[in-house]
This record gives sequence, structure tokens and C-alpha cells, in this order.
Amino acid sequence: MKTWLLVTSMLFGLFSQSLSAAEGGFDHTEWDQLLKQHVRVLQGGQTTQVDYQGFAEEKMNLNAYLDRLSDVSRSHFDTWSTAEQLAFLINAYNAWTVALILTQWPDLESIKDLGSLFRSPWSKDMVSLFGDMVSLDDIEHKMIRGSDRYQDPRIHFVVNCASIGCPALRAEAYQGQRLEVQLIDQTRLFLSDVSRNRLEDGELKLSSIFKWYKQDFEKGWSGYASLESFLLDYLAELSLDARAIQALKNGDLDIVYLDYDWALNVIP
Repeated sequence: MKTWLLVTSMLFGLFSQSLSAAEGGFDHTEWDQLLKQHVRVLQGGQTTQVDYQGFAEEKMNLNAYLDRLSDVSRSHFDTWSTAEQLAFLINAYNAWTVALILTQWPDLESIKDLGSLFRSPWSKDMVSLFGDMVSLDDIEHKMIRGSDRYQDPRIHFVVNCASIGCPALRAEAYQGQRLEVQLIDQTRLFLSDVSRNRLEDGELKLSSIFKWYKQDFEKGWSGYASLESFLLDYLAELSLDARAIQALKNGDLDIVYLDYDWALNVIP
């Protein structure tokens, strides 16, 4: 009788854990702890620097997290809320990007050093996800941007390409229950960083991200039909004066795109 009760209790416990996981998504605690330990926050979060040596010394913990990401099946993933799914994919992209840097750390100055004349580092099939070997490009452009599930242009301010020109690697993991707050925060931080976006000499100088992914601000995601309509929601962050605001509303504000800094976002 006691054995039966013990087995029943264990089965119930496993069922409860599975149910909890389905309802709550994925536990990103390991990644969250690594980020808190090895990401230095500057300018209130507008920029961050990464301690890749610290990540290298805790590579076992990073690999354990990546292994758990790899264990998630597509069918299980599909039971989560949209926010939980998106948080999972953002964290996966950022964590595997760190892992990619560590493959040649410290003998590199840019993530581009990991590519070749014929293949970019983002196109390498080095990510084990949903039972397949995929690339970082697959995560960003197919699973996140191309799936039509998420339809949120703010994704461009949360995925990190290990470069100074990229939006900051947030010093905490993305969580489904807090994702909206985190997306708002990262967008505001990125747009208010004058090294990436600023009004200068009558021109609005923006990160090249807005040039490369301008289409994502024009397809109606989150109600935006144009890049200008998106920017109008962030006038305070961009510190635009009255003349620039009116020109932006009229579609007359000159927009130019800044050169992208591909140097590694490492703590010097």
C-alpha cells in the first residue's frame, strides 16, 4: 500500500511539474544568473559590455542551459503562450551567440571573424533546436520574424549580435510574463542612445538596423504602417525638436543611417 502511494505521489508530482511547465513556459534561471554575473550595464542600460572570459569560465553552466533549450520539442513549445515562445527564442538566440563567440575566444575582435568569404557566422548550423541543427539566422529570420506568430518590430532591440552597434545585451533573461515590460524598456533604451540614434544638423541619424529591417516597420505589425509612424511613438526618446517632429509627421524629415560598429561588445 505504501509503495502504491509513493508511486502515485511521484506520478502526480511529475504530472504537476509538466502541467506547470506547459502553463509557465521555460525556466531561464541559469541564463539569467549568467547574464547578471557577466554583463556590465552602462548608461542606465543603453549599452552593455560582456565579460566573455567570465562566460568561458562558466562554460559548463552555459552548455547545461543550451542543452535544456535543445531538449524542448516543437510540440511542447507550441503549448506555450506567444510571449513565452518569443522569450524562449530571444534567449536562445542571445545565448547561442555567446556560445559562438566562445568557440574562438579570446582570439577574435568581431563576430565577423567567425565567418568566411562564402558564409557568415549567422548562417552556420550550430544550434540544436526542435530536433534539428539550425543557424542563428534561422532563429531570427525564420522562427521569429518569418513565422508570422509574433509580429512585433521591437524584436530588433532585444536580439544581440555580440557587437557594439547592436542593441544592448540585457543583463537579465527575457521572461514571458514580463516580456512586454522588457520590450518597452529595451526599445526606449535603444532609441535614446545618441551613439545609435540622434537628431543632428537637421537630419535624423538612425542605426542601420532601421535600414536593414525597414520592412518590419511597414507591414502593420503592432499597428505601424511606416518607420515614421513607429518613430512618432518615441519622440521623447529621440529628443526631437518641434521642427523635426512636424517634418517627421509630414514625411519630410531627412533620415540617414549610421555606420554599424561590428567590434566585439567585450569589457575592455
